[in-house]
Amino acid sequence: MRGRRLTLALAGLTLLVLAISVPQSLRDALDRGQLYLFSREFLSDIPKRLVGPGRFRFLLQPLIATLLGIRAGRVDARTGQPPYLRALLFERSLRRQLLRSGLQSVSNLVLMGVLMDSVFQWLILGASYPGAALVVGPTLIATPYAIARALANRATAAGHRARE
Repeated sequence: MRGRRLTLALAGLTLLVLAISVPQSLRDALDRGQLYLFSREFLSDIPKRLVGPGRFRFLLQPLIATLLGIRAGRVDARTGQPPYLRALLFERSLRRQLLRSGLQSVSNLVLMGVLMDSVFQWLILGASYPGAALVVGPTLIATPYAIARALANRATAAGHRARE
């Protein structure tokens, strides 16, 4: 119950910050003639995110996602589940269950990623663009999580086979 409250609070705060960002980002899109996410400016601003305030999150968020992925991958191997990425892509019957378990594992981390990206955009760029936050934040988490979960499953399963 406590974890659910935290998730709801993070979701509410993240939605609030994104909603506050919309008017300015729409104004900028009209001035620019395109959305920030699809502009050259977005690509040129990426290095600013790596050296400005909040650069530590580019290490911390993928590290935590990797640790959560390892934990989930070991559980998958112990319960006889196939490697995460392969099952997600090719096992239609398991896809919904795997997506749900992955989202449960990293939902708060994804929400924090989006929230932090929005806030740090304001600090670094002077404006916050919701589309960019919805891409950058989850990418820092989903990719290392999925890879770590799949590799941990394979390593744990191989260790079990070697012991037998």
